[in-house]
Amino acid sequence: MKRKKKETALTVQPSSVPDTNTKTEAPMSANSAPKMSIYDYEQKYAKRENMRGVRFFIFLAAATIGVFLFVLLALLSLRVYEINEYAGYAVAAACLILFVLIYIVPLVKVFSTGYFMTNVNAFSARRAQRHNKKVRHEIAQKMIELTANVDDVGWYDSRLVGNLAVALQTGDEKMLRRNLSDLYKGSVKKSAKLLIFKSSLKSAAYSALSQTASIDAALVVTVNLQLVKDLVFLYGFRPSDAKLMKIFFQVISNSLIAYGLSGINLGSTVVKTMGDAMKNIPFLGAALASIIDSSVQGLTNGALTTVIGYQTIRYLNREYRLQDILDEVSLEGSPAEIEEACAELETELKRKKKEAA
Repeated sequence: MKRKKKETALTVQPSSVPDTNTKTEAPMSANSAPKMSIYDYEQKYAKRENMRGVRFFIFLAAATIGVFLFVLLALLSLRVYEINEYAGYAVAAACLILFVLIYIVPLVKVFSTGYFMTNVNAFSARRAQRHNKKVRHEIAQKMIELTANVDDVGWYDSRLVGNLAVALQTGDEKMLRRNLSDLYKGSVKKSAKLLIFKSSLKSAAYSALSQTASIDAALVVTVNLQLVKDLVFLYGFRPSDAKLMKIFFQVISNSLIAYGLSGINLGSTVVKTMGDAMKNIPFLGAALASIIDSSVQGLTNGALTTVIGYQTIRYLNREYRLQDILDEVSLEGSPAEIEEACAELETELKRKKKEAA
């Protein structure tokens, strides 16, 4: 008996047949995503600022800090002069030198450091991009030189600094930006936190030891300014004028708070509320009042220094992030692009006119 072969029909699913009439679009990759336009950047990140007003107030704040510190040092010299004339002259000379070292030098170093242009519009965007590129190169060069010339500096990841050197040598801007971003997110952030902690501890310890309002306030100004200078040196750039103005006014506020705290006898108030038991032990009560006063003043001044440190690095991180965004912004069709095209056209017309003549 012959077995019949079973015939199987080949069925084709409709989905497996390619439709030649329908065009399928390839998914857009991350690299082909449209760039943010300069107008979007301007709307999202730019703010209107009166630059003349900002410059006036930043110098006003800096001058106020200088006058305040100078008066505090003069009061200290006068106090010593009342005790001994010659000692007063010696202290006055020392205070003058100290004023230069703790105020003039940090201020000059901060103002002479470059900063990123991030508050821009369509007209200034191209100039800002060129300026920011130059600042990035200066930052990378500083980090490379510091790592090479200072033993055990410990501020920067040596591998990433080596990558910066390669990027500068090869002219690879993307590599330079990527490694700078990694440095700021990693070793620089860690080093900044350590600097803030050390400065806050220093401010707290000095305030706890000092029992004079003028010395307390002078110490707070000195430590705060030094911290801002060190953070600017660590990052390689300073905050913009508007942000620096806010930092300087915060320094003034901190010093006034320190001066005011020294005039409040918090320890005696606390001891008084502890009851009549302390009245029988007057020496213990006085010692306890002094300890409480010093602890509260030291803790408060240390906390104020911590605040100004984190305020500074917040401004620095934000402005670095903004310049990174600005570098990727599309300037096509912007007034800057049109202006550049018109300048090229004018140059070409002048050349043709000269050739025709």
